[in-house]
Amino acid sequence: MADSSFVQALLETWHNHRIPIIFFLGVLYVSIRWPILYRRAKRQSSSTLPPSPRLESAIPREKVDAPILDHLSVTTVDKPTSKLGPKRVVGNKDRRASRHPQKAGAASGPSFIKPVIFFASLTASTEAHARWLSEQLRAAAQEKSSGSNQEWGLLPPEIYDLSEIDFEDHFISAPKPPPNSPNTRYVYCFLIPTYNIDTIIDTFLAHLDETHNDFRIDTAPLSNLAGYSVFGFGDKEGWPTEDEGFCSQAKELDRWMAKLTGKKRAYPLGLGDSKSDGVNALKDWTSGLTEILLEIAETGGLGEGVAGSGDPLESDEESAAEDEGETSRKKKQTIVDLEDINFAGGAKKRKGDPLPVDFTTVSKAGNSQPVLKEMVPSTSPTYASLTKQGYTIVGSHSGVKICRWTKSALRGRGSCYKYSFYGIKSHLCMETTPSLSCSNKCVFCWRHGTNPVGTTWRWKVDPPEMIFNGVKEGHYKKIKMLKGVPGVRAERFAEAMRIRHCALSLVGEPIFYPHINEFLGMLHNEQISSFLVCNAQHPDQLATLNRVTQLYVSIDASNRDSLRRIDRPLHRDFWERFQRCLDILREKRHVQRTVFRLTLVKGFNVEDEVKGYADLVEKGLPCFIEVKGVTYCGTSSSAGAGLTMRNVPYYEEVIAFVVALKDELERRGLGYGIGAEHAHSCCILLASERFHVDGKWHTRIDYDRFFELLEKEKTEGISFRPEDYMRETEEWALWGNGGFDPNDQRVRTKGKNKDRSIEQVTPV
Repeated sequence: MADSSFVQALLETWHNHRIPIIFFLGVLYVSIRWPILYRRAKRQSSSTLPPSPRLESAIPREKVDAPILDHLSVTTVDKPTSKLGPKRVVGNKDRRASRHPQKAGAASGPSFIKPVIFFASLTASTEAHARWLSEQLRAAAQEKSSGSNQEWGLLPPEIYDLSEIDFEDHFISAPKPPPNSPNTRYVYCFLIPTYNIDTIIDTFLAHLDETHNDFRIDTAPLSNLAGYSVFGFGDKEGWPTEDEGFCSQAKELDRWMAKLTGKKRAYPLGLGDSKSDGVNALKDWTSGLTEILLEIAETGGLGEGVAGSGDPLESDEESAAEDEGETSRKKKQTIVDLEDINFAGGAKKRKGDPLPVDFTTVSKAGNSQPVLKEMVPSTSPTYASLTKQGYTIVGSHSGVKICRWTKSALRGRGSCYKYSFYGIKSHLCMETTPSLSCSNKCVFCWRHGTNPVGTTWRWKVDPPEMIFNGVKEGHYKKIKMLKGVPGVRAERFAEAMRIRHCALSLVGEPIFYPHINEFLGMLHNEQISSFLVCNAQHPDQLATLNRVTQLYVSIDASNRDSLRRIDRPLHRDFWERFQRCLDILREKRHVQRTVFRLTLVKGFNVEDEVKGYADLVEKGLPCFIEVKGVTYCGTSSSAGAGLTMRNVPYYEEVIAFVVALKDELERRGLGYGIGAEHAHSCCILLASERFHVDGKWHTRIDYDRFFELLEKEKTEGISFRPEDYMRETEEWALWGNGGFDPNDQRVRTKGKNKDRSIEQVTPV
C-alpha cells in the first residue's frame, strides 16, 4: 500500500513540475555535450588551415613545398591577411625547359652514340672525305668496343649522300633508337662544299627552312638528337673571306641545324680551303669531333654552357646574332619577279610572254636591278662535268648533245624507237634542252647527278634566239666531228646537216624555261618538229604550253610511294602536281598527240602495279603509251640509290607487263592495243583505238601535213586534231615484227647474245 502511495505522489509531482524538470535536463545535456563537440571541430579545422607565418618559418622548406610536375613552375599569389585561406598555385610552361631539352627530361648518363654522316659532292672529292671520316669514326668505335666497359660507347657510323635520300626521312624528326638498344642516341655530322651554282645543297637548305617554319610541326623537330656538327669546304681563291662567301653554305647549314636541334651543336663549325689546308683542317676537326662523341657517350650530355660547343647558351647572344645575320641576308637577297629580269643578251622582256607561276616570286626589286647568277657558269664543276659527258653548254642554262642513235643511224645501223613508232630518223634529230635544271632526282637518270636542281627559276634568263641559234650550232659541230668515223654513209651525213626534228628531252625540265613557247615557235618556223618531255611536276606551265608535235609526260610509278622512291621529287606536293598534270593531258588529248612514257625499273615499279598504271591511263586517256625498260648507266649515284643491273628488265619481262596492261585496259573498255615495238630499245607502244583505222595502225606522223595545219591555225584560226596528221605504221614496226628497219644493217656487238632472236640492249 505504501508503494502505491509513493508512485501516486511521484506522478502528481511530474504533472505539476514537468516543465521545469525538462528544462533542467536539457541544460544539463547541453552543458556536458557542447565542450566535446567544440574540441572535435577545432581539431578538424586546424588540420585544413595553412600554417601561420610564425610556424611556416620554423618548418624545413622541402616539407612545405608540394611535389610539382615536370616542366611546370609554381607561382604563389598571397590573399589579403584579413582573409584566411589556401594559397593559389598557377602552372606555367617553363620556357627554359623547352629551350634546354637536355635539362628538361632528355636522356642523360652513359649511352651509345651513333654518328650519321651526310655529304654532298659534285666532283666526288667531298664524298672521298666523307668516307674517310666514316672510317675514322668506325675505327674509334671498334677501339672503344674492345674495352671492358660496355655500358656506353661509339657505334659504327652511317653515311648518306644528300642527293640520294628523302629529306623527310631524316630531317622531319630525329631517328628513334632501335628496340634492342633503347639507350642509343644519334649525332648528325655534315661535310658540305660551297658551290657558286644551284645544287642539291640549295634544295636541302630550303627544306630545312621550310621545316623550321612549318606551323604543323615543332620548330625544333630534331631536338632529340644528341648533337650535330658541320664541316665546310670552300675556295679562298673565289671567296677569300667568310664575309665574301667562303664556306657560306656550310655556315648556313650550321645555323639551320642550330634552330632545328635547339642549339645542340656538339662540336664547332669547321672550315677548310679545298685547294690548300682543307685536308689538314678536316683531320683536326675529326680528331676533336671523335673526342666529343666519346664524351657524349660517357656523360650523356654536351657540357655546361660552353659557348658555341654544345649546350644551349644561357644568354641570347647567339640568337641575336642569328637574327641580325638573317635580317642582313634578307636585305641582300632581293628576289624579283621575272618581269624585271633582263636577258643575258640585253633584250628586254616581251609583252605577252608566259610567266609561269612556279618561277616567279611575290616581291619586286624596286628601282635597283639585281645581279642574278648563272645556272651553269663556265667556271663551275657542273659545267666541267657535263662537257666531259659530251654536252655542249649554250648560254648559262641550255645544252645540246649527240645521241648514241644518231651515230648509229649515220652508219646505217638503225634508228631509235622513234623511227619505228613515229617515223623520225635519228640522224635528222637534235636532242636539246633550254633548261639543264630539274625538280626530280630520278634513280635512273643518266646525268650522273651533276646537273642543277631546284623547284623555282631563280637564275639569269637567256633569250630564246640565243638558245635556238646556239643549240643548232652546237649540234652541227658535233655532226661534223663524225665525218671521219668509219662506216658513216655520205648520203646520211649530208642529210644530217638539215635538222628536221628536235627532242626536248635531253636532261633537266624543258618547260622550266620561262620562254619555252617562243622557243617552240622558232623550231616550227624552220619546219623542225618538236617532241617535248616533262616530268609531271609543273602543271601551271603544262597548261600554258602551246602546241607541240607530240607531248610526253613521264609516268614512272603508279602510286605515291613508288613515285617518291623512283623520281625522288623535290616538291613536297609532288603527287598532287602529278595528278593535275594528268588532268591537263586529258584536256589536251584532242588537240595534242599526248604520250605516257613508262620507264620500267624491276624491283621498283613493275611488280603488282598494272592496275595502278591502268588507273592513271583511265585518268589521262593519252593517245599513246610508251613502255620501256630502264637503261642502266653504271654510275655510282645510281647504285647508291639502289639501282643495279638487276633492276633492268629483260625484253620478255617488258612484253609480259605490256600484255597485262593491255588486258586490264580492255577489261575496263578503254580501247587500247599494241601498235608497234622496237625490241632493240626494249620498248613497246600501246596506242588508242583512235589511231586504228581500217584495220591498220596509224602511229606515225605526217610531218609535212602537221606544218600545213599549223600554218592554217596561225593564219586562219582553224584548229586541228591529232588524227589529222597521222600516217600508217610500217609493216616491219608492227607488234610481232621486232621493229628494226630492214634498210639498215643490224650489228650485234654482244657475242653471248648473237644467237638470240630477241636481244636485250641498252641504248637510250
